Amino acid sequence: MELVKLSRKGQISIPKRFLKALGLEGEAYFLVELSPEGTIVLKPAGVYPIEIYSQNRIQEFLEEDRLTLEEKERLAKVLGEG
Repeated sequence: MELVKLSRKGQISIPKRFLKALGLEGEAYFLVELSPEGTIVLKPAGVYPIEIYSQNRIQEFLEEDRLTLEEKERLAKVLGEG
């Protein structure tokens, strides 16, 4: 256990040895919750960007996903339909 100081802005620094033990470096995000016992719990969180696709981009995905005639024939043979 280590003693840390709360700044006037409500910030604390997490000791390096804890960050190193968690494999965290640089900027990181945490989920924060207050336990029923009154302790503050920090959990590392992953933040991933979300891409919103335009109708054109969706159409590109659909076109790339279509089977060629050769692929359709091979699939039909595998499924016993050809």
